[in-house]
Amino acid sequence: MTQEKIDRQREHQANERTFLAWLRTSIGMIGFGFAIARFGLFLRELQASVTGEPDSVPAIAINSQTLGVALVIMGIIFIPLSVWRYNRVFQQIEFSAYRPSRWMVWLTASTVMIVGVLTIPFVLLRHSSREPIPQFQRQSRENVMGDRDRL
Repeated sequence: MTQEKIDRQREHQANERTFLAWLRTSIGMIGFGFAIARFGLFLRELQASVTGEPDSVPAIAINSQTLGVALVIMGIIFIPLSVWRYNRVFQQIEFSAYRPSRWMVWLTASTVMIVGVLTIPFVLLRHSSREPIPQFQRQSRENVMGDRDRL
């Protein structure tokens, strides 16, 4: 095997590893988006059960559900982009015309950074929006606790 053939093989293997890293990033974004969307739903249901008020979706345009869905969509979009990039680099390696490109790195970093910044209000709002339990719920909880003691 010639040195040139070994070098080209290594370049293709590096290209495949990079492609798999992009796929892991996409899967991570999809999973994280799903978790954000579901956790927001869980928090709304928990708040509804504690306060006794019906579940209401916040009136703001950016909530945990839309943020989670946006992250899932971005993860899905990154999959064909990574396949396109893999094929493009593959052809460049074959024709000995590889030119590095950083646009996908910037796109991913920007997306994750924007999503991270958009999650900060949710973290801060969850801690500051704890409302006291209404009096009628406190009384019903005390009644249940008293019933347990009687048994």
